[in-house]
Amino acid sequence: MKAIEIKDMSFSYGNTPVLDQVTFSVEEGDFLGIIGPNGGGKTTLMKLILGLLKPTSGSIRLFEKKVPSHKVKVGYVSQNTNYNIEFPITVEECVSLGLVGEKKNKEAMYHALERVQMIDYRAKRLGELSGGERQRVLVARSLVSSPRILFLDEPSSNIDSAGQENLFQLLYDLNKTMTLVVVSHDLMVLSNHIKSVACVNRTVHYHPESEITEDMMESMYGCEVDLIAHGVPHRVLGHHHHKH
Repeated sequence: MKAIEIKDMSFSYGNTPVLDQVTFSVEEGDFLGIIGPNGGGKTTLMKLILGLLKPTSGSIRLFEKKVPSHKVKVGYVSQNTNYNIEFPITVEECVSLGLVGEKKNKEAMYHALERVQMIDYRAKRLGELSGGERQRVLVARSLVSSPRILFLDEPSSNIDSAGQENLFQLLYDLNKTMTLVVVSHDLMVLSNHIKSVACVNRTVHYHPESEITEDMMESMYGCEVDLIAHGVPHRVLGHHHHKH
């Protein structure tokens, strides 16, 4: 079954086009990495698939249901894990917020925390946790309602390199039971775990394999791009003489 199916979809903010004539599909059980330059439309694409934005034209379906749909359970982890971290809320209370509209279920909350290896932290406040630990709690909050598909926007931002690798290993394990979609700029870490790639820069080129090639990067950025890792994954643009 198709987890995501997008046909002839375009989107504009007012008179400013952001995505143009996007068509691609993602199979159930995939682990899709969405990559592209800043301002290219990555987060906008994710919000459109989630139903948080409405396409200007075209169609989007999740598991054959037109978006937005209340018939498909979806998990979403937004980008900023440092927002309101001093708010006096415990890990357990944070995860329970994922059950909005549903009866509070401690068994489900504990199971979600166990899946992300954070059950022993359930009584701690969010402000006491590291960036990587907070991200795991937010993943647990998205898992508590048993989603069929999980979306994450830049999940490894504000996390050190060890935390990034641990997080993506967690996502790799979760992918055994659900479809995952991740927006990320951490290309070296991402490429070790995903199954397919969507390159986004006004349009979308879907590649049903995990390798992020030089040709893919050059087509997105319009210039040579070198991928280099010296212990810490990062991206370095090659020599070029035009602006982005």
